[in-house]
Amino acid sequence: MTTHTALTPGQATARFGEFTIVDVRSAGEYASGHLPGAHNIPLDRLEQAADALKIAASRAPLLVVCASGARSATACAQLAQLGIEAATLEGGTSAWAAAGHAVERPAGARTTWPMDRQVRLAAGSLVVVGFLAGLAWSPAHWLSGAIGAGLVFSGVTNTCGMAAVLAKLPHNRPPKDAVTFQETLLRLAA
Repeated sequence: MTTHTALTPGQATARFGEFTIVDVRSAGEYASGHLPGAHNIPLDRLEQAADALKIAASRAPLLVVCASGARSATACAQLAQLGIEAATLEGGTSAWAAAGHAVERPAGARTTWPMDRQVRLAAGSLVVVGFLAGLAWSPAHWLSGAIGAGLVFSGVTNTCGMAAVLAKLPHNRPPKDAVTFQETLLRLAA
């Protein structure tokens, strides 16, 4: 069983040219700004990319990044179960940019909120709607309870069904001229 290492932005910068960088955020988040040279493999497609990632890891160490470091740590654990060693970037792309390091953005790309912020907005909005609707029709309070239960389940299992649904919305999809998932796999394996 392999484990993963967490690197600070300073440590990653010192070794930057050594890594194959894999960004596990949604395509929309990736397009809004990513580490230079990063390949986009969304977390929910990591297993599909396992063969290409094994090949890439045999040539250079993998550095896995996301917005805050949470999804990349999850990705590193999943990769470890597949026998692929990887490091995660502490604080993710947010910490990288805050440290003054450059991020790449495709021309014309729009800025998409990080997925955790989108989930908080959606969950909070549904709880408020359930509460307010419950004032007029008491069974509507169950909506707030269901969202709360979903958040507890998400915290316990470290998964998020709401994030999976939100990732499919148009604003979280890649721009039309973005590199496709299959092209990314080919680049990693080449």
